Amino acid sequence: MTSLAQQLQRLALPQSDRSLLSRDEVASLLFDPKEAATVDRDTAFAIGCTGLEELLGIDPSFEQFEAPLFSQLAKTLERSVQTKAVNRQLDENISLFLIHLSPYFLLKPAQKCLEWLIHRFHIHLYNQDSLIACVLPYHETRIFVRVIQLLKINNPKHKWFWLSPVKQHGVPLARGTLITHCYKDLGFMDFICSLVTKSVKIFTEYPGSSAQLRVLLTFYASTIVSAIVTAEDKLDNIVAKLFPYIQKGLKSSLPDYRAATYMIICQISVKVTMEDTFVNSLASQIIKTLTKIPSLIKDGLGCLIVLMQRQKPESLGKKPFSHLCNVPDLITILHGISEKHDISPLLRYMLPHLVVSIINHVTGEETEGMDGQIYRRHLEAILSNISLKNNLDHLLASLLFEEYISYSSQEEIHPDKVSLLNEQFLPLIRLLESKYPRTLDIVLEDRLKEITDLKKQELFHQFISLSTSGGKYQFLADSDTSLMLSLNHPLAPVRILAINHLKNIMKTSEENVDESFIKEAVLTRLGDDSIDVVLSAMNAFKIFRQHFSSEVTVSNLLNLFQRAELSKNRGWYEVLEVAADILIKEEILSENDQLSNQVVVHLLPFMIIVSDDMESAEMKIAIYLSKSGICSLHPLLRGWEEALENVIKSTDSRKLIGVANQRMIALLADNISSGDPSSMLKMVEDLISMGEKECFSLKQKVTFHVIMAVLVSCCSSLKEAHFPFAIRVFSLLQKKIKKLESVITAVEISSEWHFELMMDREIPVQLWAHYIEQLNAAQRVVVEDSVLLIFSLKNFIHALKAPKSFPKDDIWWNPEQLEEDSRAYLRLLIGLFEMILSGADAIHFRVMMKLFIKVHLEDVFQLFKFFSVLWTYGSSLSNPLNCSVKTALQTQALYIGCAMLSAQKVQNKHQLASLSSPVVTSLLINLGSPVKEVRRASILCLQALSGVVSRFHLVIDHLVPKTEEITSDATYAAQDLAALFEELQREKKLKSYQKLSETLKNLLNCVYSCPSYIAKDLVKVLEEVNNEMVLSQLLPMVEQLLEKIQKEPTAVLKDEAIILHLILGKYNEYSASLLHKDPKSLDIFIQAVHTTKELYTGMPTIQITALEKITKPFFAAISDEKVQQKLLRMLFDLLVNCKNSHCAQTISSVFKGISVNAEQVRIELEPPDKTKSLGTIQQTRRQKMQQKKLQDLESVQEVGGSYWQRVTLILELLQHKKKLKNPQILIPTLFNLLSRSLEPLPPEQGNMEYTKQLILSCLLNICQKLSPDGGKISKDVLDEEKFNVELIVQCIRVSEMPQTHHHALLLLGTVAGIFPDKVLHNIMSIFTFMGANVMRLDDTYSFQVINKTVKMVIPALIQSDGGDFVEVTRNVEGVVVKIINVFVDALPHVPEHRRLPILVQLVDTLGAERFLWILLVLLFEQYVTKTVLVAAYGEKDAILEADTEFWISVCCEFSVQHQIQSLMNILQYLIKLPEEKEEAVPKAVSTKSESQEQMLQIFNIDTHTNKQLRHLKFLSVSFMSQLLASTRFIRKMVESGGPQVLKGLEQRLLETVLGYINTVAQSVEKNADKLTVKFWRALLSKAYDMLDKVNALLPTETFIAVIKGLLGNPLPSVRRKALDLLNNKLQQNTSWKKKIVYRFLKLVPVLLAIVQHKKMVEEQAINRQTALYTLKLLCKNFGAENPGHFVPVLNAAVKLIAPETKEEKNVLGSALLCVAEVASTLEALAIPQLPSLMPSLLTRMKNTSELLSGEVYLLSALAALHKVVETLPHFISPYLEGVLSQVVHLEKITSEMGSASQANVRVTSLKKTLATTLSPRVLLPAINKTYKQIEKNWKNHMGPFMSILQEHIGIMKKEELTSHQSQLTIFFLEALDFRAQHSESDLEEIGKTENFIIDCLVAMVVKLSEVTFRPLFFKLFDWAKTEDAPKDRLLTFYNLADCIAEKLKGLFTLFAGHLVKPFADTLNQVNISKTAFYQ
Repeated sequence: MTSLAQQLQRLALPQSDRSLLSRDEVASLLFDPKEAATVDRDTAFAIGCTGLEELLGIDPSFEQFEAPLFSQLAKTLERSVQTKAVNRQLDENISLFLIHLSPYFLLKPAQKCLEWLIHRFHIHLYNQDSLIACVLPYHETRIFVRVIQLLKINNPKHKWFWLSPVKQHGVPLARGTLITHCYKDLGFMDFICSLVTKSVKIFTEYPGSSAQLRVLLTFYASTIVSAIVTAEDKLDNIVAKLFPYIQKGLKSSLPDYRAATYMIICQISVKVTMEDTFVNSLASQIIKTLTKIPSLIKDGLGCLIVLMQRQKPESLGKKPFSHLCNVPDLITILHGISEKHDISPLLRYMLPHLVVSIINHVTGEETEGMDGQIYRRHLEAILSNISLKNNLDHLLASLLFEEYISYSSQEEIHPDKVSLLNEQFLPLIRLLESKYPRTLDIVLEDRLKEITDLKKQELFHQFISLSTSGGKYQFLADSDTSLMLSLNHPLAPVRILAINHLKNIMKTSEENVDESFIKEAVLTRLGDDSIDVVLSAMNAFKIFRQHFSSEVTVSNLLNLFQRAELSKNRGWYEVLEVAADILIKEEILSENDQLSNQVVVHLLPFMIIVSDDMESAEMKIAIYLSKSGICSLHPLLRGWEEALENVIKSTDSRKLIGVANQRMIALLADNISSGDPSSMLKMVEDLISMGEKECFSLKQKVTFHVIMAVLVSCCSSLKEAHFPFAIRVFSLLQKKIKKLESVITAVEISSEWHFELMMDREIPVQLWAHYIEQLNAAQRVVVEDSVLLIFSLKNFIHALKAPKSFPKDDIWWNPEQLEEDSRAYLRLLIGLFEMILSGADAIHFRVMMKLFIKVHLEDVFQLFKFFSVLWTYGSSLSNPLNCSVKTALQTQALYIGCAMLSAQKVQNKHQLASLSSPVVTSLLINLGSPVKEVRRASILCLQALSGVVSRFHLVIDHLVPKTEEITSDATYAAQDLAALFEELQREKKLKSYQKLSETLKNLLNCVYSCPSYIAKDLVKVLEEVNNEMVLSQLLPMVEQLLEKIQKEPTAVLKDEAIILHLILGKYNEYSASLLHKDPKSLDIFIQAVHTTKELYTGMPTIQITALEKITKPFFAAISDEKVQQKLLRMLFDLLVNCKNSHCAQTISSVFKGISVNAEQVRIELEPPDKTKSLGTIQQTRRQKMQQKKLQDLESVQEVGGSYWQRVTLILELLQHKKKLKNPQILIPTLFNLLSRSLEPLPPEQGNMEYTKQLILSCLLNICQKLSPDGGKISKDVLDEEKFNVELIVQCIRVSEMPQTHHHALLLLGTVAGIFPDKVLHNIMSIFTFMGANVMRLDDTYSFQVINKTVKMVIPALIQSDGGDFVEVTRNVEGVVVKIINVFVDALPHVPEHRRLPILVQLVDTLGAERFLWILLVLLFEQYVTKTVLVAAYGEKDAILEADTEFWISVCCEFSVQHQIQSLMNILQYLIKLPEEKEEAVPKAVSTKSESQEQMLQIFNIDTHTNKQLRHLKFLSVSFMSQLLASTRFIRKMVESGGPQVLKGLEQRLLETVLGYINTVAQSVEKNADKLTVKFWRALLSKAYDMLDKVNALLPTETFIAVIKGLLGNPLPSVRRKALDLLNNKLQQNTSWKKKIVYRFLKLVPVLLAIVQHKKMVEEQAINRQTALYTLKLLCKNFGAENPGHFVPVLNAAVKLIAPETKEEKNVLGSALLCVAEVASTLEALAIPQLPSLMPSLLTRMKNTSELLSGEVYLLSALAALHKVVETLPHFISPYLEGVLSQVVHLEKITSEMGSASQANVRVTSLKKTLATTLSPRVLLPAINKTYKQIEKNWKNHMGPFMSILQEHIGIMKKEELTSHQSQLTIFFLEALDFRAQHSESDLEEIGKTENFIIDCLVAMVVKLSEVTFRPLFFKLFDWAKTEDAPKDRLLTFYNLADCIAEKLKGLFTLFAGHLVKPFADTLNQVNISKTAFYQ
């Protein structure tokens, strides 16, 4: 676009926008642009007003806009012609309205209002900013896109051009795009901000309007904040732009606006570094405005904190502080914030000001009007409630100290002021100390170093005296430093002095030393590095012991034991002695078992003998502790003092360690066993906890092994809680062994120790000695640790004993039924087996395995029972043992079992494979394991048993050969077992039947004895084994489990629940026959169906599972119908009483799946009184009468509630039932129910409408099943009499529910196809009801019902018309007219959007080809008779336009063929209608024509006026014309494949139209003298208009075909009109395709036939004339490229103009024109016709009188001659004389008509053609000959003749002139003699003629050279001067010389000399003897 164009576009006003002038597309929010173009102003206004009314209901503030924008005045306001002031006011109103509208923009009413504003005020052009402001918050919605698409923003310079991608792509504006534009375009950011301020200002005028602003403010906050976050540069500019709006936001009292402002400030603080003055100003403003909105104080403080945190201003100044202190609940709010966030920046500002303000309050300098105490209260609250982080506590302590010193050190300070200050500061300092005890100390220590001035030291001590810990800072004389520092002095002696000083303080109880300080100091020194300091601290601890709790005492003293390193420093011995004394004397130990256990556990390592040196510190402390009294204090150590003493006395020192430890282990174990069980268990727990700790030191390691040995020993001796304890011990042992797994398995234990491993003895003494020796030598002892652990494991195996309750002799070791001890024992066995197996590579572990089997599983059968547990326990879901058997362990156990099975004797194998062993069953279930290796190992085990005679040998021998298959596929075993037992389903005569049966029974019997998880897997393996026996064998299990669920559902294991589900699966088609053989099986199944308890989450209930087993095959396999009936009744009863939706849904799906006999359902539907089904209406009525007599109301009520509820539920199930046998059985029952439901029922029974609907729906379904195609049903299937159509119609009449009507109508529709006769009797009542009721409803379902009814009922009606009888057809058509009339009459009451679909469906069903035209005529009739009458005066045109559009819409829903057929039908109907309504005549003399009587009665002439009849005709023709021109019709035609699909219809349409035009034309003539002539002329005009529309519709190909057909029409008028249409088409300046041209050329023979067809009828002549004209046009268009086609045309035309033929002038004229065109086009091809053509043409032209009889004829002849001469100049020489003669002759005639006449112009053109196109050799001889003829009759002929020659000479070339000069000279010499030869004639005429000749000669002279001219000139001179020449020649020569001289001018002097003398002589002769001369 050029810059000028851009400038113009910018200057362009909205009102000049082209879209405002377009009526094809109109901007609209709610409608498609094309659709919007059809919405008139009233409609748009109504939409807008509706929207406003709805908005007023939401927000009354919209009322102010009613007058300016939504009134009648606004409706007529055109803004483009208003003044600036009016438009400015309008813009303000619109802007204000859009701001008010923005919160509701997404609501439909708001969009309606916008639609009006766009339609009327073009706000998308005039108010773009306001419109965008209104919708911008919703930029991520589709409706926003719709608004943007209305805007004209294509210019790149446009403000909103950046939104053009949204407009183009139709995708909502991405948030990222919006934010990017916001920070890049600050103008846009300003737009958003100013929009917010403007909106806030407007909405604040309305109280309670904050909610309306929420959307905008949310958008504002999110956009601006995100823009700040995203922006990388120009941040200063952004802040500068935002600052004024931030200030406004802070001043606003609107909470949301303030909150948004806070968010923006926070984000600016985070992103931008601001100057301190700016920050101070901002913070000050935030603080000052905090209290304006109490609800946002917390947010404001948060904002302030973020600002100060990020910007870190040096100080905000004193002014804001007072405002801040006045904020209500300030500290409470800050406390709340501080719990989640850091508020230190604000506190850093507040604390100095608070301290200074407190001092100012003391001095009386506080701010006026402020409560001075508020500062102290705030500071106290801060200290009490808020945690001071980030060194703030130090800051506060420093401030308090410095301000105190600063103020107190002032001169002339009053003592009272100091005491007042002390009073204020004392609670603050104490509070600070209590909250932050170390802070004040640190600050004071730092300040103490700085103070040297004595006065300040005194003040310092004064300050210290205020604190609770003043004594800490007293100077010690010996150390020259304070007590606090002395206690932490680097020198140990100083620390000892300080502790001693503390002792003195304790003893003297000096003040100012905090008790907590003393306690802390003593405890800290107990942890000192120096043993002397620790000893001194111990003494202090003794003194102050009563101040310490027992827990603290025990904890700290035990810490000493943990720290003590006796081997490194013997000084510890003394410390530990003192500690032990204090501990043992602690009274609480005797009372508190937990503490005493703790002490014993911690002291035990020091009591274990780890050295044989009696003088070593370790030995001494061990002996000291044994004698200290601790052994008597705790029962665990009872007797150790004596035992140790005896060991020391009696044992060699080398064996002392081992013996002592052995003795201790035995003693401790005995004490545990004999002690109080509960207290000992706690002790054991503590020992185990200690054992679980990591061991690092020698003592810890030895202690662990001692404790381990003690615990293992206890395993066999503890009575109560024996196995839980053993499990704990084992887990500890397991953990330690696992930790050393790599070493334990790798260590080599010499074979001599293997025997020791098998013995039940203690750990050998030498092992202990060796272990401690290695530890003392600081060697790695992992090997020794491992060996000790192995011995502990060995001892554990020995110690573990089976409980008495353990059922070793049972077939199954069932974990689910074992007692707790037995479970624990079994769990330990599994754990031991797994642990030993994990180290099986080591020899000692194999020894252990032997030991394990020997001690616990010595019996081989028990071993395999244990293996069975290992093989199967992995699948247990309930996990009763609380342990896991992993797949690896299971597999290992299987392989070990396989090895051991293989090694067994045959007898044992036989025993193991028997029923009394679990082996086979365990192995079988593993064949279905998902783990391949498990399956492989299991089948190997079975292989070991193959060949062994047992009850299972059939199964084993069957499975073993299929090892590979079972190993590869987890499902194979189950399938193979199914194949094995499949024989049981066959006949029982087979030999193997008994054995197989027994085997299966034996397997199934296992279910009752084995654990539930095994039973579960067994049933899974046998899942595919299905027969009666399986089910009957498992029934007791189902019964048992159901009983258990009933009694104690919580006790049901998950595995048991799964078993139940699996066994219920055995109820299938294979076992279904058992249900009637064994009634118990049915009872159990029904019991299962009624078991509703949910056992486990995620598992379906038993009820659901049982219901799901009722499948189609199962139900079908039940041979007893009674059983089926019982199951069906059970389902229905369950459904009636069911409250669970899942159950109801399952029943529904079950019923849907099974195949049911309708008889069974009928039985269930029968009422309790067993009323028989009624067949006919008569029987129904009779039964009703009997019921009324016999039954009273009570009996009805009895049947009532529950019965109808049951019926309703059954009917609901039947709705979707497909598999129903003999459904027709139900029909009488259903009609009986329908009949009963129509009876009056008591009020408590409720409404029966729903039941009626279900009954009707069931009847409909049954009909559809019986007749899927909707056709008739044979009487054998369903008797017509049983179908009570009248009852259905009655149901419609009685009911008031639309849904019931719908169902009934749908049923009637279906029945119409089955029993058409029954429905046809009621058809009008059905449709009349629909017209009055259903069609007025505006819901989709009603619409569907209408469609269905129309679809179903009407075809029945149409089918009843077989076409055989005219009367039947007429009758059906009459009914159809009535039905359509019902719909047309109801149309005004039908919702607008439903009208079109309803009519389309109706006509579609009736058959558009046959009945669409009737609908249209009835619509026209409705308009003519009703619509026009009710329409207001000015609205008729608008109504007609709308109605016409609707009629076109209806038509265009059908195919083009049907539409055209309908138009023809309408035209034929119009032709049949009389011109005028006949006058009323008596019936006797009624003279209705036969055609009228046969005519279908659509428009009743008798009931309408003449005016209405005329109106109908005119409306019909007008509509047809509009339809054919409508875009919809044209689009439809194009979409359907164009006119090619019409197949001759278009020709018939044209014929019909032409026929109608003929009829109307005749009416025009008839009524020429009547008043109605105007109407007939208008109608004729409309008819011609329709003809044009038809013509315009047809593409050329079709058009040609149609015209060709029409040309053969018998009516001359039709043929003539067809030719006219063809001529019009040919005159269009169009380039035709070759194919089309070919089709046009095909018309030539047809046209020639018309031309050559001769009938003495005037009209025929006109047709011939028109046909010739058409041929001329065809030749003109296509002759050049296709000349061959037009040779016959020329022949025919030539024949026509032959002189012997007598034709009308018009025909001849057309023939001549045709000749002209064809000859000029054919060129050379026309040559053969010249001998015929030229004579005829010249002959015709000679007949002057005929030629002049008509100018057209004359012009045609001239045109023909001209074209021939022009085209074939070289071939007309034979006829040239005649041509020249005729041309000369015709010029004379045409000159009389005037030079401007067409004829004259044509002749002139012909002359020029002759002169210029012919060569001299052809023309000059003809000229000579013609001259001789003309000379005879020269008047008025010589001039034209000479002009031809003159023009010819003018174009001759020099060479041609030279060659023909002699010939021309001769000619001119002869011509110049003209005067001499005609001297007696009129001199004037002769002079004129001579001048023509001279002019011609001069023309030749001019072209000659001097050389050629001179001889000619002298020759002429001689010719004139010859003696015998006439005198007149001389006169001619002079005249010639004069003309030549005039032409040659100066050049003539070359020749003039020769003439002077002769001329002079002549003059003399004339002068002297004039008379003589003449004489």
